[in-house]
Amino acid sequence: MRDASGTLVWISGATQGLGLGLARTVPYEGARIINISRRPHPDYESVLCDLTDPSTYGAVADSFKNEMADFNGKRAIFIHNAYYQVAGYVGEMDAGDYARSIQANAAAPMILGEMFLRAVKPEFESGLVMMSSAAARVPYEGIASYCAAKAAMEMWVRTVKRELNDRGRGTWLVAVRPGFVDTPASRRSATLSPKDCKVAPMMAQAFESSKMALTPAEAGRQIWAALPPKPDEAVLLFGEMVTA
Repeated sequence: MRDASGTLVWISGATQGLGLGLARTVPYEGARIINISRRPHPDYESVLCDLTDPSTYGAVADSFKNEMADFNGKRAIFIHNAYYQVAGYVGEMDAGDYARSIQANAAAPMILGEMFLRAVKPEFESGLVMMSSAAARVPYEGIASYCAAKAAMEMWVRTVKRELNDRGRGTWLVAVRPGFVDTPASRRSATLSPKDCKVAPMMAQAFESSKMALTPAEAGRQIWAALPPKPDEAVLLFGEMVTA
């Protein structure tokens, strides 16, 4: 365990899957962990936020602002991990689901990330992790909005890193492609019809092999071990990915 006097960590989607794995493997002993999600977690403080509903984002901004206004600890870290899962071909899927996926997966990360950067102070270490995916570079038919959102997220990270450097701000920032992680969401994706999500059969086959998928705890430990990133690292790559 690393020294953790005064470590504050926000993780979106820490109720299950990779987010929970990251929460359970935080390497700073005694760190205070705050879950950001639609529902509370029994083990962690929670800020309720629905990524598909911008009217709920204010609770996250308030948490960042209030917790860091008089923060006397060593470090504050925000890991944006949550996303909205939906599949279907553009022009065929439910229009409401399509709009919600754009809001949650494309707009929300950049909005919440900006809220965190606005609230941090120079007196302590601060870091922002944006959870990405191989979908940022692989065009998976059936999840076009998700692919586009992750590609946009990675470009946002690359650009904002330059902006932070230009302003002499010490906050570190990185996007992470965690590899193939065995989560409830990825399990659901593997059961989707190939008609609506072409990568589903390959994911199902990967689960059958039992060796490709990382557990959330394994993925969490790998990610934490690579943080903070090197100054020139914009995207961290882990594990094997399912390719189309």
